[in-house]
Amino acid sequence: MYLMRRYIACLLLLGLMAGGAAVSAKEAAPLSADPELEKMVNEIAAELRCLVCQNQTIADSHADLAVDLKNQVREMVRQGKTRDDVVDYMVQRYGDFVRYRPPVKPTTYLLWVGPFLLLAGGFTILTVNLRKRRQITTDAPLSEEEQQKLESILHSKNKTAGNKKGEDY
Repeated sequence: MYLMRRYIACLLLLGLMAGGAAVSAKEAAPLSADPELEKMVNEIAAELRCLVCQNQTIADSHADLAVDLKNQVREMVRQGKTRDDVVDYMVQRYGDFVRYRPPVKPTTYLLWVGPFLLLAGGFTILTVNLRKRRQITTDAPLSEEEQQKLESILHSKNKTAGNKKGEDY
Protein backbone atom coordinates (compact mmCIF):
# COMPACT_ATOMS: atom_id res chain seq x y z
CA MET A 1 0.00 0.00 0.00
CA TYR A 2 2.87 2.33 0.89
CA LEU A 3 4.51 1.76 -2.52
CA MET A 4 1.22 2.39 -4.29
CA ARG A 5 0.88 5.79 -2.60
CA ARG A 6 4.43 6.75 -3.55
CA TYR A 7 3.79 5.65 -7.13
CA ILE A 8 0.62 7.77 -7.35
CA ALA A 9 2.39 10.75 -5.78
CA CYS A 10 5.21 10.52 -8.34
CA LEU A 11 2.72 10.32 -11.20
CA LEU A 12 0.87 13.39 -9.91
CA LEU A 13 4.13 15.30 -9.53
CA LEU A 14 5.20 14.43 -13.08
CA GLY A 15 1.77 15.44 -14.38
CA LEU A 16 1.99 18.82 -12.65
CA MET A 17 5.49 19.42 -14.00
CA ALA A 18 4.44 18.56 -17.57
CA GLY A 19 1.34 20.75 -17.28
CA GLY A 20 3.39 23.67 -15.98
CA ALA A 21 5.78 23.42 -18.92
CA ALA A 22 2.90 23.45 -21.40
CA VAL A 23 1.30 26.50 -19.77
CA SER A 24 4.53 28.50 -19.76
CA ALA A 25 5.27 27.82 -23.47
CA LYS A 26 4.62 30.82 -25.69
CA GLU A 27 4.41 31.26 -29.42
CA ALA A 28 7.56 32.73 -30.96
CA ALA A 29 7.13 36.39 -31.72
CA PRO A 30 8.11 37.46 -35.23
CA LEU A 31 11.35 39.41 -35.34
CA SER A 32 10.01 41.83 -37.89
CA ALA A 33 6.59 43.32 -38.43
CA ASP A 34 7.13 43.16 -42.20
CA PRO A 35 6.60 39.59 -43.48
CA GLU A 36 8.25 40.38 -46.85
CA LEU A 37 11.39 41.58 -45.10
CA GLU A 38 11.44 38.47 -42.90
CA LYS A 39 10.95 36.24 -45.95
CA MET A 40 13.93 37.86 -47.69
CA VAL A 41 16.07 37.59 -44.55
CA ASN A 42 15.26 33.87 -44.28
CA GLU A 43 16.07 33.31 -47.96
CA ILE A 44 19.45 35.02 -47.58
CA ALA A 45 20.12 33.23 -44.28
CA ALA A 46 19.47 29.89 -46.01
CA GLU A 47 22.34 30.67 -48.41
CA LEU A 48 24.91 31.48 -45.72
CA ARG A 49 26.83 28.88 -43.69
CA CYS A 50 27.08 29.06 -39.93
CA LEU A 51 30.76 29.59 -39.20
CA VAL A 52 30.48 27.79 -35.86
CA CYS A 53 28.41 24.74 -36.85
CA GLN A 54 29.78 24.60 -40.43
CA ASN A 55 27.18 22.05 -41.44
CA GLN A 56 24.13 24.27 -41.06
CA THR A 57 22.92 27.50 -42.53
CA ILE A 58 22.58 30.51 -40.27
CA ALA A 59 18.82 30.11 -40.67
CA ASP A 60 18.99 26.62 -39.07
CA SER A 61 21.67 27.27 -36.47
CA HIS A 62 21.09 28.53 -32.95
CA ALA A 63 24.72 29.43 -32.29
CA ASP A 64 25.30 32.96 -31.02
CA LEU A 65 27.35 33.90 -34.09
CA ALA A 66 24.62 32.62 -36.43
CA VAL A 67 22.01 34.67 -34.59
CA ASP A 68 24.26 37.74 -34.82
CA LEU A 69 24.84 37.18 -38.55
CA LYS A 70 21.12 36.77 -39.16
CA ASN A 71 20.45 40.00 -37.26
CA GLN A 72 23.12 41.69 -39.36
CA VAL A 73 21.44 40.40 -42.53
CA ARG A 74 18.09 41.69 -41.23
CA GLU A 75 19.60 45.13 -40.57
CA MET A 76 21.19 45.29 -44.03
CA VAL A 77 17.87 44.34 -45.68
CA ARG A 78 16.11 47.05 -43.65
CA GLN A 79 18.66 49.52 -45.03
CA GLY A 80 17.55 48.56 -48.54
CA LYS A 81 20.46 46.34 -49.56
CA THR A 82 19.75 43.61 -52.12
CA ARG A 83 20.42 39.89 -51.72
CA ASP A 84 23.59 40.19 -53.81
CA ASP A 85 24.82 43.13 -51.72
CA VAL A 86 24.36 41.20 -48.48
CA VAL A 87 25.97 38.00 -49.80
CA ASP A 88 28.88 39.97 -51.31
CA TYR A 89 29.45 41.74 -47.99
CA MET A 90 29.51 38.41 -46.13
CA VAL A 91 31.88 36.88 -48.72
CA GLN A 92 34.22 39.86 -48.48
CA ARG A 93 34.23 39.58 -44.71
CA TYR A 94 34.38 35.77 -44.27
CA GLY A 95 35.43 34.41 -47.67
CA ASP A 96 33.65 31.96 -49.98
CA PHE A 97 33.39 29.51 -47.08
CA VAL A 98 30.44 31.51 -45.70
CA ARG A 99 28.38 30.52 -48.75
CA TYR A 100 26.55 27.25 -48.25
CA ARG A 101 26.89 26.58 -51.99
CA PRO A 102 30.20 28.14 -53.09
CA PRO A 103 30.45 29.36 -56.69
CA VAL A 104 32.34 27.39 -59.33
CA LYS A 105 35.52 29.35 -60.01
CA PRO A 106 39.25 28.52 -60.23
CA THR A 107 39.75 28.70 -56.47
CA THR A 108 36.91 26.24 -55.81
CA TYR A 109 37.45 23.73 -58.65
CA LEU A 110 39.01 21.21 -56.28
CA LEU A 111 36.02 21.56 -53.98
CA TRP A 112 33.61 20.73 -56.79
CA VAL A 113 35.70 18.10 -58.60
CA GLY A 114 37.51 16.60 -55.56
CA PRO A 115 34.83 14.10 -54.52
CA PHE A 116 34.65 12.71 -58.06
CA LEU A 117 38.45 12.42 -58.20
CA LEU A 118 38.47 10.54 -54.89
CA LEU A 119 35.72 8.22 -56.14
CA ALA A 120 37.61 7.53 -59.39
CA GLY A 121 40.86 6.94 -57.45
CA GLY A 122 39.14 4.52 -55.08
CA PHE A 123 37.56 2.64 -57.98
CA THR A 124 40.96 2.41 -59.71
CA ILE A 125 42.66 1.06 -56.58
CA LEU A 126 39.86 -1.47 -56.09
CA THR A 127 40.11 -2.66 -59.70
CA VAL A 128 43.91 -3.02 -59.55
CA ASN A 129 43.73 -4.97 -56.27
CA LEU A 130 41.02 -7.30 -57.59
CA ARG A 131 43.05 -8.04 -60.73
CA LYS A 132 46.17 -8.78 -58.66
CA ARG A 133 44.18 -11.07 -56.39
CA ARG A 134 42.71 -12.90 -59.39
CA GLN A 135 46.22 -13.47 -60.83
CA ILE A 136 47.49 -14.79 -57.49
CA THR A 137 44.64 -17.23 -57.05
CA THR A 138 44.76 -18.79 -60.53
CA ASP A 139 45.91 -22.42 -60.41
CA ALA A 140 49.21 -23.14 -62.09
CA PRO A 141 49.78 -26.71 -63.30
CA LEU A 142 51.93 -28.90 -61.05
CA SER A 143 55.41 -29.78 -62.11
CA GLU A 144 56.29 -33.45 -62.68
CA GLU A 145 58.06 -33.64 -59.31
CA GLU A 146 55.12 -32.05 -57.45
CA GLN A 147 52.70 -34.43 -59.20
CA GLN A 148 54.73 -37.48 -58.06
CA LYS A 149 54.87 -36.22 -54.46
CA LEU A 150 51.11 -35.68 -54.45
CA GLU A 151 50.42 -39.15 -55.80
CA SER A 152 52.74 -40.76 -53.23
CA ILE A 153 51.08 -38.85 -50.38
CA LEU A 154 47.60 -39.77 -51.58
CA HIS A 155 48.64 -43.41 -52.12
CA SER A 156 50.11 -43.66 -48.61
CA LYS A 157 47.01 -42.07 -47.05
CA ASN A 158 44.76 -44.51 -48.91
CA LYS A 159 46.76 -47.46 -47.55
CA THR A 160 46.62 -46.06 -44.01
CA ALA A 161 42.88 -45.41 -44.29
CA GLY A 162 42.34 -48.94 -45.62
CA ASN A 163 44.19 -50.46 -42.67
CA LYS A 164 42.21 -48.43 -40.16
CA LYS A 165 38.94 -49.49 -41.73
CA GLY A 166 39.88 -53.13 -41.29
CA GLU A 167 40.89 -52.58 -37.68
CA ASP A 168 37.69 -50.77 -36.73
CA TYR A 169 35.48 -53.76 -37.53
